[in-house]
Amino acid sequence: MEAQLLCLRFSSLPPLLSTTPILPKLWTSPSSHRCSSGLVLRRSLSKEEPLIDGLPKEYYDDEWQARQREKTKELHRRRQEEDEEEDRKVEEYREIGMRLKEFPEEDVRKARKLVSSFIRAAEEVEEKIEEAAEKGELTELVLLVIWNRLDLARCDDEKDAVRSLDLLYRRVETEILKREATPAMRLLNELLNMYDGFDNEGWLKACRKCMVDTFPREDPFSILVPAGFDIDKHQGPLRPSLAVESDNTLLRVDFVREVDELLQEVGAVQSDVQNGNADSFDAESVASRLKQQEKQRTIRLVEALLDLAMNLKW
Repeated sequence: MEAQLLCLRFSSLPPLLSTTPILPKLWTSPSSHRCSSGLVLRRSLSKEEPLIDGLPKEYYDDEWQARQREKTKELHRRRQEEDEEEDRKVEEYREIGMRLKEFPEEDVRKARKLVSSFIRAAEEVEEKIEEAAEKGELTELVLLVIWNRLDLARCDDEKDAVRSLDLLYRRVETEILKREATPAMRLLNELLNMYDGFDNEGWLKACRKCMVDTFPREDPFSILVPAGFDIDKHQGPLRPSLAVESDNTLLRVDFVREVDELLQEVGAVQSDVQNGNADSFDAESVASRLKQQEKQRTIRLVEALLDLAMNLKW
């Protein structure tokens, strides 16, 4: 009975020779492992999804769609950056436009007209600035109008306009400071402008002559007799002229005192700046150090003028 059951079990299996025709169909050559476009399309295309006419074949490629999604994300990121940059510029323009709202419209219009005349003057801008300074037209509002134009040129990346407006701003600011400065500071500025950068001895001689002509003599006879009286020849007016105002007289001691205070103030600022940029070697720090070196040269010239004034002899 058991023998019959075994015979029935083994007889139900198909013969081994009957599977041999299937083996050649399952075996594939190495060339079939290469990834072709048809296989890629079959991988992303489901059996139920039909091919649509007019669409590229890459539409059914998963890798191609992933790349397209990355490109879309990049485009959205760039668009967002452009929108943020545009919003920033609009805010800057709005801030620049609101700076002059606190001033009267008539004064703003006159200041803009004056700045426009400076810009159109070209080579005659120096004469225009000095003429406006003599009339008292140079004010902080004029500086603010120039600064607004300078900021607008920076926002629009107009390098030539930025350079020209920066020079105009510095020139007008210098003229305003010169008009508002004390007689000692005006004399100091005049003496510094006499320096050509080469002949130190000749410059000091010229400065000594200028100081002798500017400062009144400091001796007992100069106190008793008026200015213009020649003590050696005993010639000249015996009474002081009423037209001469005592406020315009610059004493040597006042010049020495103001210049010494200026050096102390500038020296404290210079030490703080040097300590802050001592160990940096980037472009901005190097440019700052070059400016500091130029200021140091100017400070040495001022120290030489101070020493000359302290030891001045008639």
